[in-house]
Amino acid sequence: MTDLERALKQAGRRRYESEAERAALRLVEGATDEGLVDVAFTAMDSPVGPIMVAATQRGLVRISFGRSSDRDNFVAQLAALSPRVLEAPRYFDAIRRELDEYFEGRRTRFDLPLDWSLTGGFGRRVLRQTARIPYGSVSTYREIAAAAGNPRASRAAGNALGANPIPIVVPCHRVLRTGGAIGGYGGGPEVKKFLLELEGAV
Repeated sequence: MTDLERALKQAGRRRYESEAERAALRLVEGATDEGLVDVAFTAMDSPVGPIMVAATQRGLVRISFGRSSDRDNFVAQLAALSPRVLEAPRYFDAIRRELDEYFEGRRTRFDLPLDWSLTGGFGRRVLRQTARIPYGSVSTYREIAAAAGNPRASRAAGNALGANPIPIVVPCHRVLRTGGAIGGYGGGPEVKKFLLELEGAV
């Protein structure tokens, strides 16, 4: 194969891929405009590794990274909300922008609407209280349990935080053990420490 033939073949492949991408984009936009998508998702890069994010018409419903960022498992979790799940990267421009600003140290509060559908009961109360912890501040499992209505439920509060479906935006990394130990974190203790250091909390 000559250099010219190779170049023409590569150009044709790029043109085909571009056309396929445009067709896929039209499909996504059409499905979204027609209200045929209940849950949209995409992947994005971050300083803590690849992040999977999902949103409904109500708001951001799921963030996953680290050990729990497997795409197939992520999509399977979303199917519990609705079978109408579609990958739609452009749906997430605002979310991507706010996360980028946060990791760059230029955002101290998220302005994203949230969908709490993957939470309930005491766990939801714990997470709503956690969402109120200011940037650069920390709380404890005991304090969060008390704020959620049951000061004796530190362990249950810890379980709710460990199952937090919207980490980073609902900042469960800001909850420490009594005495100041970092404690557990779904993304791993090294990520929890990184986020706390990013915010100047430790």
